[in-house]
Amino acid sequence: MASIADLKQDLTIQTALMGHTLTFNTTWGIFSPREIDSGTDLLLRHLDVKPDEVALDIGCGYGPIGLAIAASAPQGRVHMVDKDFVAVDYANKNAQRNKLNHAQAYLSNGLSAVPKDILFTTVVSNIPAKVGKEMLSILLHDIHAQLAPGGQLVVVTINGLRDYMKRNFNEVFGNYEKVKQGKDYTISRCVKQVS
Repeated sequence: MASIADLKQDLTIQTALMGHTLTFNTTWGIFSPREIDSGTDLLLRHLDVKPDEVALDIGCGYGPIGLAIAASAPQGRVHMVDKDFVAVDYANKNAQRNKLNHAQAYLSNGLSAVPKDILFTTVVSNIPAKVGKEMLSILLHDIHAQLAPGGQLVVVTINGLRDYMKRNFNEVFGNYEKVKQGKDYTISRCVKQVS
């Protein structure tokens, strides 16, 4: 049995995401501390980003999605938000560790603390199953308001939320695409229409 002192040591994950070798320090108490979870992995395998992407990762945890995007978008800018200060701390340390200085994490409940003058070209999230429909409604409307015309929202959810996402994407964005469905997770995408 590991001692308490051992348990308090950071865990380290070294992995390749979107073709980039990245190292993450994590700790107990934040989501999926031992390995990149399969939903995140599926999302990143089916996500297209441009080199100058202006991206937002909602619920970033220790940063695997946001930092994989940052590594793929060297001329871009990546905002990562989480409502857990420990996750934000680790995401920022992991950005520094991987020399991704154009990525930054900060505390925010959804988009509540995201500067309102930024229009994102890509918004991503590994949406927790227990997010609740009220928070999801707020999220989708806030994302729609801050997505650049032609920008994309790409999320991964458990398969049980697939129809719910389809309905809500169609309601708020007027479109829905099922990018990929795996054994447990579905990647859903919608685009902000150019008016």
